[in-house]
Amino acid sequence: MFKALVMEQNDDGLAQAVIKEISKDQLPEGNVMVAVEYSTVNYKDGLCMSPKGGGLVRNYPHVPGIDYAGTVETSDDHRYKPGDKVVLTGWRVGEVSWGGYAQKARIDAGKLVPLPEGLTTRQAMAVGTAGFTAMLAVMALEDHGLKPGQGPVLVTGAAGGVGSVATAILANLDYEVAAVTGRPDQAAYLKSLGATTIVPREELNETTKRPLEAETWAGCVDAVGGDMLARVLGQMKYGASVSAVGLAGGAGLPATVIPFLLRGVNLLGIDSVMQPYDNRVRAWKRIASDLPMDKLETMVHSATLGDLPALGSDILKGRVKGRVVVDLNG
Repeated sequence: MFKALVMEQNDDGLAQAVIKEISKDQLPEGNVMVAVEYSTVNYKDGLCMSPKGGGLVRNYPHVPGIDYAGTVETSDDHRYKPGDKVVLTGWRVGEVSWGGYAQKARIDAGKLVPLPEGLTTRQAMAVGTAGFTAMLAVMALEDHGLKPGQGPVLVTGAAGGVGSVATAILANLDYEVAAVTGRPDQAAYLKSLGATTIVPREELNETTKRPLEAETWAGCVDAVGGDMLARVLGQMKYGASVSAVGLAGGAGLPATVIPFLLRGVNLLGIDSVMQPYDNRVRAWKRIASDLPMDKLETMVHSATLGDLPALGSDILKGRVKGRVVVDLNG
């Protein structure tokens, strides 16, 4: 028997979190058993822990946790053996199937990634889906020609999980980072991650009738979407790219095609859930080499299973800064 946070439905059809002992027999099918050491808290986790499951959870009882890292206990797949350190992100684990808010997880080997050299399981969960997505976004910008010295790179929603890691990675790679936030009290935090300029959110979150403005940004990691993304597209330099990673400001895009037609701007969609294996490995290796671990540690808040329901509520309200690492044995 081992501990897990289980979402259970009451007679009204609403779910509530219960920490309880469960057995291996209750876990979903899979050919690798992982002793989970750490997980984390993402926006999707907050949705999955909400009373209605955020539209993501299909069946109850349910164990949330879209990320986890730990040690292989048993494996029926040649790719992994007992003692191997592994990371799981994406594949709708923690949403459709049971996730990492339990001390053990069973999963198909093809959904795991070996923990890269230089990272601990705790650091991997300080990164989590948010940091993994940030790395994918930076890689996409670089694959489309972004290089240091071309001008400032904008990061929207910079104090959040994706934005924090993107800021630290870009600064470590010698990019000039302009960090957008609606929380003035986070300016010192963002500068500690390497941001050179703080851009108040109100400067960008209003639409304009002008389809093009002054060419300002050499690249952008956008976690906001909506009006802000529309505004930013008109401020990109010629041939520059925006990596779109989120929709904190809304799913709509009240923009024109003019930036694409007259400035050759690229809008790059970043998906971390169904990312192919080879690119996952590439991203995790880049994280190990290009994300300064001292900066990562400044983003981290520690938590236990018992803290998760409150954290799930907080992240949905925008009250979580940086990254939360959940110690499954804490």
